[in-house]
Amino acid sequence: MRDHYVVLGVGVDAELGSIRGAYRRLAARYHPDRNTDPDAPAHFREVQEAYEVLGNPVARESYDQLRQRRLLDDPLRVARELWQSHVRSVVGT
Repeated sequence: MRDHYVVLGVGVDAELGSIRGAYRRLAARYHPDRNTDPDAPAHFREVQEAYEVLGNPVARESYDQLRQRRLLDDPLRVARELWQSHVRSVVGT
């Protein structure tokens, strides 16, 4: 599971306006009607899923709690996943 904050490229303390702006920018970039890259639909779905969670205050709170529990339960695994996700997002751009 990729970190929704990493997918949108925002910090965990991002306000709704920043999240919305990041979503719009990335959705336009990866929209299958605009981007012919074969990976674009998958990226677009990831961006949509991240926004559905982070754009909804109730869902975001639940996600943040789950994220915190994962960090406490197995911090090395989570750190590795976050690092790999970050590297993929940097290399993929």
